[in-house]
Amino acid sequence: MNNRIVVLAGPSCVGKGPLFRLMRMFHPELMAGFKQLVLFNDRAPRPGEEEGVDYYFRPRGEIEALRGKDGYIVADVRGDLQALEVGQIQRIFDAGQIPFFEGNPFVPGKLREAGLFERFPTVSVFLSPMSREEIVYLKSLPIGVELSKFVSDVQRRKLLHRTTRQKQYLSLRDLENIEKRCSSALTEMREAWKFDYVIPVHDGEGNENWDAFYYPIGSARKAMLAFASLLRGGDDPVFVDERWTEDLIP
Repeated sequence: MNNRIVVLAGPSCVGKGPLFRLMRMFHPELMAGFKQLVLFNDRAPRPGEEEGVDYYFRPRGEIEALRGKDGYIVADVRGDLQALEVGQIQRIFDAGQIPFFEGNPFVPGKLREAGLFERFPTVSVFLSPMSREEIVYLKSLPIGVELSKFVSDVQRRKLLHRTTRQKQYLSLRDLENIEKRCSSALTEMREAWKFDYVIPVHDGEGNENWDAFYYPIGSARKAMLAFASLLRGGDDPVFVDERWTEDLIP
């Protein structure tokens, strides 16, 4: 993975953060040298998040002022505004480290549009809350399943569970934020075909399968094995078998 950007993206609460933590715990040799790209974000920090580690938390107006400014990309992300100072990438390479992005698919989309994936070779992985086979199955049902509502329902449960674990009591603003995120999930899944690999993972962030028993189980474990296989440069068909096409999700 040297001299490559590693991108891990997917809908909110799909399990990107827990997967990254598992990789550092169980495969530190594969994560050695990884340096996470830190974006600007206009939302408030979540419990446990740190300034300059998870994001640079700034007022929306300050981030909006970066739009169109040379050396920055700005993306609207589920109602939040995020920005990346592109120079980070080269500085990480210059330090002999591997730039790592973990987050939404909109920022990688902006990097792709700007031609940065051509300038910097990239390995991109999309975490999906559903597999290709499940999507094909739902589309084939004669009763006419509305995929947008189905995916929103799947992600709403995960987001409610995660937010309740974080805050215990949810405000109206929390519930509105959850609706924005679950409503965005299918739109984000439409971006999956642009990624090198898609890994389906049904255990969303906050699910006990990630860390309640110390060792991951269920699809959390399978996602870890798949991602580790990719970082080793392999293509293990047991764990990495997803190749999406643009017409998968209409």
